[in-house]
Amino acid sequence: MSLKSILLALLVPFTWGLGVTYAKAGLAEFPPLLLMGLRFTLAALILVWFVPVPRGFMMRIFWIALISATVQYGLTFTGLTYIDASLAVIVVQLEVPFAILLAVIFFGERLNLQRVTGLLLAFGGVALIAGRPAHQDHLWPIFLVMAGALTWAVGQMMVKGLGGRVGGFALTAWVGVFAGPQMLLASTLLEGNPLVSLENATWLGWSSVLYLAVVMTVIGYGAWYHVLAHNPVNKVAPFLLLLPVTTVLGSMLFLGERPGPMVLMGGAIVIAGVALVIRAPERAAASKSP
Repeated sequence: MSLKSILLALLVPFTWGLGVTYAKAGLAEFPPLLLMGLRFTLAALILVWFVPVPRGFMMRIFWIALISATVQYGLTFTGLTYIDASLAVIVVQLEVPFAILLAVIFFGERLNLQRVTGLLLAFGGVALIAGRPAHQDHLWPIFLVMAGALTWAVGQMMVKGLGGRVGGFALTAWVGVFAGPQMLLASTLLEGNPLVSLENATWLGWSSVLYLAVVMTVIGYGAWYHVLAHNPVNKVAPFLLLLPVTTVLGSMLFLGERPGPMVLMGGAIVIAGVALVIRAPERAAASKSP
């Protein structure tokens, strides 16, 4: 990876990690679909004037927006509404194992012992956390975040299928063009009249919208799509291991969360498992089944 790609890759977990913390604060004032709809609509309005129209790819981007944005964020942030940000970001780490499993199913990649061990550790760490008595009442939100992680993995397979033919900022902009209205419509249908939340929102709610749109989406996802398009997934994915570190620190500093030792232990197991998965030998990761 070039120095530029490394710096952009480091930017991603920092902006996304703090974004989870900001989103948790914003969910106190906006329901999840409305918050995400505002985020993607604002991001699209910022970017769409400066990027080319991806002619020939619009239908594929529509489906990417539906899967990787509307459905994924609807699931993930609905779950985040009911659990701590530090817990949610640990569960979100299952994105990488899910992506590996999908690559095995749809692209014929083979699993070696290291990757199998990593997958078992990652899912075992989440099971350890979810099985604690303190989280028995939160199994449904944890499941929603897990479902969001799976949906994210599906979306990234779809993005990878574009082969870098749509630039990072262009993809971010046009995903927002489609995802924003999708989420706002879904919010109106499922969450009630959005005007109530809009009228009662404080500076904290609007600042979370601004951060999620400008920093997490425009900057963070622009960087992610650019790096993903120009580098192998197994080279880029390790940088996402910094995501829970950023979120846990941010949630402790700004939200007053205090994750218990079992949550931290389970999180460490999940991260160790993900690290094994993405650090498996490249030959094994790239080989195809007969």
